[in-house]
Amino acid sequence: MSTARLSTSAELLDPPRSCPDLDVRALEQRTRLMRIITRMIAVSDLGSREIARRAGLPMQKISDLLSGRLEQLSIDELQRLRRTIDPQLTPP
Repeated sequence: MSTARLSTSAELLDPPRSCPDLDVRALEQRTRLMRIITRMIAVSDLGSREIARRAGLPMQKISDLLSGRLEQLSIDELQRLRRTIDPQLTPP
């Protein structure tokens, strides 16, 4: 068996942690935040445009969120949106 083949097999079994697509915890956190924020937007007195303006984000980010395009928003953007809708929340 060649060395190249062994390293390839090892890479498949233990992918690098630095790859953002493979960070399951971050994806789960973003998914939870997305669900919370989507519900908050639905019951909020603020419109989507006003929420985007107050959060300092483009309206497209709100549209992406409401359409379930989670990959378009970072954890920081999601947390900013959550604090914008509910200012009583303290920063993490």
